[in-house]
Amino acid sequence: MSDFSAYKYLYSVQFSGNNKPYTFGFNHQDLAQDEAVVVETARGYELGYVVSKPILYEDEKIIGDLKPILRKASHNDIHAYEKNQKDAIDALQICADAIKRLHLDMKLISADYTLDRSKIVIIYVADDRVDFRELVKELASALHTRIELKQIGPRDKAKMVGGIGQCGLETCCSKYLNSFEVISINMAKNQMLALNIPKLSGQCGKLMCCLKYEDENYKEMKKSCPKLHSQISYKGNMFRVSGLNLLSQQAKLENREEVHFLSFEEAFKDVKKEDIKNETPEKLSE
Repeated sequence: MSDFSAYKYLYSVQFSGNNKPYTFGFNHQDLAQDEAVVVETARGYELGYVVSKPILYEDEKIIGDLKPILRKASHNDIHAYEKNQKDAIDALQICADAIKRLHLDMKLISADYTLDRSKIVIIYVADDRVDFRELVKELASALHTRIELKQIGPRDKAKMVGGIGQCGLETCCSKYLNSFEVISINMAKNQMLALNIPKLSGQCGKLMCCLKYEDENYKEMKKSCPKLHSQISYKGNMFRVSGLNLLSQQAKLENREEVHFLSFEEAFKDVKKEDIKNETPEKLSE
């Protein structure tokens, strides 16, 4: 783990093709925004761009390992980076040809050399685990560097590729999400959404991450309501709760003779709190 006290300043650095900024330590405050820098990452040496002003280390609470900015990128660094990007395209094609020849069930996403070309990271998607030992041998012989093959899931793929969500904005995963949480179909039920899986799914084919954002609020609002389609007493008559609008706090009560649209306070004033049971075990979809 890096010695945090060795750094006086913190900078946010972004890498090409990745909207997420990462924090690095540095001992000088003369780095300008959009300036190219060479940094040390878990993958090795990489070139990135400064996207923040310097922040005093002592003003921030850093949890976890902190990697350093090694130096400002030189002309040679930038030239090497640009060459690596071009060579990575060729490497990806070499890998694709080898996959086809070896009959491997995997789909390539990207290939990236570290700045010093000590390693190439090849990212792929596959439904099952892949025995790629022969593939690694072929690639090492053809590319003359260390090979790292990294399998990712459909949500990680969507994060890398990016795109526009159903809301018309950039997908949350590609814009700012650092990790993926478990999303369940009960989150859609809590929001009274029609259980149309294609419409509730994102570009990754999984339930949309945004279903979780307001889930706790909807759970809290439902605590004061009887279950949908339950029978309750209102003004001495029995009615079925046929509709609930949690945002407007309005309920629809009906029986064979009458239909009422009432506020929750009015509709459920005769319902005892102990009779309201909305807690159901969640069935996880992912």
